[in-house]
Amino acid sequence: MDFSPIISQVFKLWWVIPILLVVAVFKSSWFKGWFGEAFVRVSAQLRLPADVYHPVHNVTLPTPDGTTQIDHVFVSEFGLFVVETKNMKGWIFGSEKQPQWTQKIFKQTYKFQNPLRQNYKHVKALEAALDIPLEAIRSVVVFTGESTFKTAMPDNVTRGGGYIRYIKSFSDPILSESQVQEIVSQIESGRLEPGWKTNRQHVQKLKTRADISADRKCPACGSVMVIRTAKRGAKAGNQFWGCSGYPKCRVMQNVT
Repeated sequence: MDFSPIISQVFKLWWVIPILLVVAVFKSSWFKGWFGEAFVRVSAQLRLPADVYHPVHNVTLPTPDGTTQIDHVFVSEFGLFVVETKNMKGWIFGSEKQPQWTQKIFKQTYKFQNPLRQNYKHVKALEAALDIPLEAIRSVVVFTGESTFKTAMPDNVTRGGGYIRYIKSFSDPILSESQVQEIVSQIESGRLEPGWKTNRQHVQKLKTRADISADRKCPACGSVMVIRTAKRGAKAGNQFWGCSGYPKCRVMQNVT
């Protein structure tokens, strides 16, 4: 049987392959994350004066239990603005104190970590690395993509360019110019070298922390975390990670 006509038709459609590859990249979580961070970076360049707000992007800092990765930090005399980006679509439900928020796309519902809690770890890492008052560090969350908030959000949770307005709403200087320059220098010298290797190591440490069978360290003091069981209250009988340094250190984490 002569397959040459079939082969000929396949070769005529060679252009379909690169198109499918491009579509796959655009739909990947990697590209969505990259696009969200690029949007924040570009809009900041256009709307935040470079002589006032000093940006440091993609900051990975060592912590007692591994590493933490910060999307953007803007250092100014008005404080440090720590920006967490979320490129998501659909309806977003959540409140400041909920451990998990909800994303709804048509009839599909997904849970994801409260980004304010996620960013709090970034804030604490910077506080420890820079030895500056917590009041000088401001947490900001920005959702990019076609998302809509369906519940009332705190002022520091924004959509699109709303994070620019939030940052600019602070107009009382709390840091001197010399402090600003010193903070930028400390962040640059204390961060891990940006690149593929650092990102891969960070992801691996995240997987280890998610593994209940793996050893983990307290993010606050570095002591070993141990599995404990709640004995009273609404969560009686539930397991949780507790710091072995209790009662001196009272850090707790969910098992999952």
